[in-house]
Amino acid sequence: MKRKASPNGDSQSARKTVKLDDYCSVPPRLDEEGIVWPAPNSQMAAARAFLRECSTAQQKTLIVPDKDADGLSSGVIIHRTLAKLGLRPDLLDVHLVQKGCNIHDDFEREKMLEKHPKFVIVLDQGSRGGPPVIDDRDAKCIVIDHHLSDDFPQDAVVVSACHCPPVATTSLITYEICKELHPDIARECGHLCAIGTHGDLGNSLKWLPPFPDMTETFKTHTKKLINDCVSYINAPRRTGTYDVSTAWTALLSAQDPKEIMTNKRLATARAEINAEVEKCTHTPPKFSKDGTIAVLKISSSSQVHPVIATRWASHLKSKALEIVLVANYGYLPGKVNFSCRIARCARGREPPVNIIASLKAVAELDEGDLVKRLGESFARGHKEASGGIVGTAEFEELMRLLKVGEAPDKIEGGKVSRKKEVVKVVQKNTLSNYFVKK
Repeated sequence: MKRKASPNGDSQSARKTVKLDDYCSVPPRLDEEGIVWPAPNSQMAAARAFLRECSTAQQKTLIVPDKDADGLSSGVIIHRTLAKLGLRPDLLDVHLVQKGCNIHDDFEREKMLEKHPKFVIVLDQGSRGGPPVIDDRDAKCIVIDHHLSDDFPQDAVVVSACHCPPVATTSLITYEICKELHPDIARECGHLCAIGTHGDLGNSLKWLPPFPDMTETFKTHTKKLINDCVSYINAPRRTGTYDVSTAWTALLSAQDPKEIMTNKRLATARAEINAEVEKCTHTPPKFSKDGTIAVLKISSSSQVHPVIATRWASHLKSKALEIVLVANYGYLPGKVNFSCRIARCARGREPPVNIIASLKAVAELDEGDLVKRLGESFARGHKEASGGIVGTAEFEELMRLLKVGEAPDKIEGGKVSRKKEVVKVVQKNTLSNYFVKK
């Protein structure tokens, strides 16, 4: 398999060969009431009732947003909505999860409980099943999310967009919920919705129906400004110091996105991440034996693996390639943090590439207990953008199952190139066929 272009080179000719539909063009889910979007109507109504109850109760409220632009923007929208509804500012608090942790870890559960909240609002944390978010029977919790999951914390009110295409971001779901609660929210929080949505879906999004009409927002704040804000807000949590609080404070205090761009701490973090991405992005990829997965191994204390995965996914090209996986051995001791993206050349294929299903199918090739040992943090996220945090030994087992770096099998007449083999070899028990069957 040959690379058609370097991530820093001219790849226009390669890009032109793949024509992609806009994200919003995915047919929406329908029921007897019409389009189900961004989440089932019953869930949206329950969320509004929860927030009204929260503001009326005048009790300690804890916002628990994810660390990225989508999660933090969702949190600020909730914060401003509750303030508009009359909840006293001293009753509003935020909990930011520590580096490498999630809300289900005992340490995080204890830290949230120490703040004695009566209402807990969890945003964009990547849903999974489990006990109540905190061990307080009197506390009420809502989970607003878009990651693929059918399991959620016990007793939580749930708003999930994962089965309502085109799947909305958490900030977009939150915006759609909150703009019905107070007339100022649509105008004052439109840029937050845009920052969070562009943070997850990219800056080429066309905002077509069923996505809301954001014309007024982009008249007031240019798309360039919104995209620059995404870069600034995402930078601190990617650094080795994991300074999420700086991004949260900057986003919460800014009445205009231009204020975000004047924050020197954000600018410094962004420069640091740019330098780290440049250092790590030239790592050459190795390929699974069947050519479907490209793997790049890096070691960095910064969370640059998702950025590098996105970059390489836009440039690697072959008829077999489906997934680009970047594995970071230096982010957490004893762990591999990895991010996967669908290769641009594989988008639009039938059947569609499903990263989560593909990763799980590989793990299930093991005849032992690898699936169990990989744990709950393996293959999380979305079908199109997944990843995980697993032990180093378990990750290496996964790579052996993929036969990363092994030469393709010979065919009659001798060896052929990786590209030719992918096209010509017909073998009933290939990994690609296994994926399709799964």
